[in-house]
Amino acid sequence: MEVSRRTFLRVSIGAASGTALGGLIGSGVNLGPVVAQAQELRIKNAKVTPSVCPYCSVGCATLVHTVDGQIVNIEGDPRSPHNEGALCPKGAAIFQLHVNPNRPTQVLHRAPGATDWEVWDLERAMDRVAALLKKTRDDTFIEKLPNGKLVNMTPAIFALGGATLEIEFNQLQQKLMRGLGVVAIENQARI
Repeated sequence: MEVSRRTFLRVSIGAASGTALGGLIGSGVNLGPVVAQAQELRIKNAKVTPSVCPYCSVGCATLVHTVDGQIVNIEGDPRSPHNEGALCPKGAAIFQLHVNPNRPTQVLHRAPGATDWEVWDLERAMDRVAALLKKTRDDTFIEKLPNGKLVNMTPAIFALGGATLEIEFNQLQQKLMRGLGVVAIENQARI
């Protein structure tokens, strides 16, 4: 195996650092204050807001650190009895929900048969969804079964809640869908 000078230096520096750190820990040096100071500097001047992880039904508590309205860090809340400050890999990646440059920030619509996306304003998109929802419900609504049993349902609409949506939104969605007579209701967190 051929080792380049650069690889040799990297391995040597890593081994020396590990040995030095191991020696400090082994000799009884308390690194707690150093770690605490490093943590403090990382989130210095940040406003801390308690929140909840949006990914599953566990509801792990998080702490969101913001500086001038911008999220700079999201971590588990050690005060929570559910997760005691720990987060799963998805929860640990919550920060990327907010800073991902590929995240859509506007409504895109592609007409049937079209090859390109068109930017729509939010009001137009919501009006279109509402019109299609009403048309589908009106066309497929079943008030009574053939045996006379009252059901007030529509089998043509499916509702899927999202795990990255907060509990309050999912509850409102459930109430709206049940009010419309939708019976096929599911949540992505349970699937």
